[in-house]
Amino acid sequence: MNGWQFTGTNEPLTLVEKSDPVATPGTVIIDVKSAGLCHSDVATLRDPGWMNILAKVPIILGHEIAGVISEVGDGVTDYKLGQRVAVCPVGKDGLGPGNGRDGGYANKVLVPAVDLVPIPENVSFAQAAASTDAGMTSYHAMFQKGGAKAGMKVGIIGIGGLGQMAARAAVVAGCEVYAAEVSAPARELAKEIGCKVVVEDVKELAEYAPELIVDYAGFGTTTADAIDTVAVGGTVVLVGMGKLQSNINTSNLILKSVQLKGSVGGTVEDIAAILQLMSEGHLNPTISEISFEEIADGLERLERHEVTGRLVANLE
Repeated sequence: MNGWQFTGTNEPLTLVEKSDPVATPGTVIIDVKSAGLCHSDVATLRDPGWMNILAKVPIILGHEIAGVISEVGDGVTDYKLGQRVAVCPVGKDGLGPGNGRDGGYANKVLVPAVDLVPIPENVSFAQAAASTDAGMTSYHAMFQKGGAKAGMKVGIIGIGGLGQMAARAAVVAGCEVYAAEVSAPARELAKEIGCKVVVEDVKELAEYAPELIVDYAGFGTTTADAIDTVAVGGTVVLVGMGKLQSNINTSNLILKSVQLKGSVGGTVEDIAAILQLMSEGHLNPTISEISFEEIADGLERLERHEVTGRLVANLE
């Protein structure tokens, strides 16, 4: 198999050839068809703090995976050869692809069967890859951690790969959605997917008093500003890891009785919910597609904030 391997902070990814993985009991081998590129992989490349998150180095990155099962291990009865599947990046064994074991920036990957989600026939591999981390994480933070429901005023920071899916899912769910995004093209996207008000800085949303703000950027000041902006008694959910530290106004946190929650990943049920929204035509995220050979360059594009929506590498 071929894959893009991470060897250390500020070291470029290298394209390597390794022995093909072999299915073990309870696992399958997937021929990767699409792999999403995530800002957390950019952070892995640049921030030494991420070395503590990885189970091993070197490691093949890539945790947003969709493909076709090419080998089935003993004991796997719910899936079969040739089946189209997406992969939950939060492994139930604590070893997700791209951080706990070799991931999807490769043409083959080993995955526990419990981490699989079937892909509906009318959903593409690229959409399915985006549904895993970007879709799952955004949905989980919005609805499971944030408790978003019909009629609620919801603020979203960052209309990127995660934020755009959360915003659209919240609109479909009947929420009143307000978006803050520094990128002009992404602000236009926010309007297209149904956001009621779109601004550049989350502090501009204070007059609307959102009951919930989900920060999909996580660049330190964004979380601090969300606490200052959210309604009294409101909730701020932090998802993005653009920066690993933030200075917040604890006075506002306390006196406004704000709930500050962290949210990471999600479940196979969250992925299934996103795939269902896609299958029903409610969710069609903006996806920029590149080739497998362009993965390293694609991460550099992400770092330069040159991508609107989700960037996905296709191996077909």
